[in-house]
Amino acid sequence: MNSIVTIPDQLIDSYQRRFNYLRLSITEACNFRCNYCLPDGYCPSNDSPFLSLQEIDRLSGSFAKLGTEKIRITGGEPLLRKDLADIISCCKGKSGIKTVAMTSNGYKLPKLLPQLVHSGLDCLNLSADSLRPETFKLITGHNSLQKVLDSVELGLELGLRRIKLNAVLMRDSSLQELDSYLDYIRTRPISLRLIELMRTNDNHDFFQQQHVSGQAIVDRLLSSGWRQTKRAADAGPAVEFEHEDYAGRLGLIMPYSKNFCADCNRLRVSASGKLHLCLFNKADADLRPLLQNDSQEQLEHCLIEQVKGKWQGHQLEQNNSGSTKHLAMLGG
Repeated sequence: MNSIVTIPDQLIDSYQRRFNYLRLSITEACNFRCNYCLPDGYCPSNDSPFLSLQEIDRLSGSFAKLGTEKIRITGGEPLLRKDLADIISCCKGKSGIKTVAMTSNGYKLPKLLPQLVHSGLDCLNLSADSLRPETFKLITGHNSLQKVLDSVELGLELGLRRIKLNAVLMRDSSLQELDSYLDYIRTRPISLRLIELMRTNDNHDFFQQQHVSGQAIVDRLLSSGWRQTKRAADAGPAVEFEHEDYAGRLGLIMPYSKNFCADCNRLRVSASGKLHLCLFNKADADLRPLLQNDSQEQLEHCLIEQVKGKWQGHQLEQNNSGSTKHLAMLGG
């Protein structure tokens, strides 16, 4: 009598962490030159083509079958993919996927956002590392802050479930503008995300000059009537705060804080089909060969086995950023 092999319906590691959130990079290319990420502009790291729509269809289907409930589409810059609306529709159409989100620099977004929402986009993260147009241009190389802010307003009009405004926390820019950011979210029901600058293989000197711990901001918030909110099951790593006088919320992502990885729920797949169990780790598996055949079971078995070996935490505090050359590789 043949035994029946059953595949678990969840991705769980040896520390009993359940992974229900996939960050899917669909391109490494980016049209911005942010000083903390790609100061010299985008340069291809290899000749591998980016994942095709068919490969994304198989990948998202297997992750959904294994308990993934949220897919965040990242880059590089996702808007550079001409088939972005089809990718969103593909991911949203999978049984079990409750949320499709996207992180973008806002390039051409006011024109494209209605179509993306129609295709199934639920949530949107936009990058605004300064609310001053001149500083924004110095950081990104583009004079397009207004496009980002227009996209926020349009997203609210279109009824997106959640909108987040991301800013990398840097000593000479966003830290100096904290009051302006707080004023911005006072009347807008969005979430501001302040993200601690992370060291990568190519930004050692910049990191030393600009890194700021988010703990001082946490202390300021708590002393000013803000209170920490409960973290949703499919949420990212931010510690989020709310205040009765503000329509919006403020969250901090502090990867150098104690126990940052304790409740990790995220896996990453690069634009070339590499599985990364951690942002700051080498690629753990090449999924592409499995995405180019019809055996979903082989792909699902690979994912299950790889997740079992996930590290307990990153090693950023030891200045080990793994193989992460820059944040555009995996969308942060």
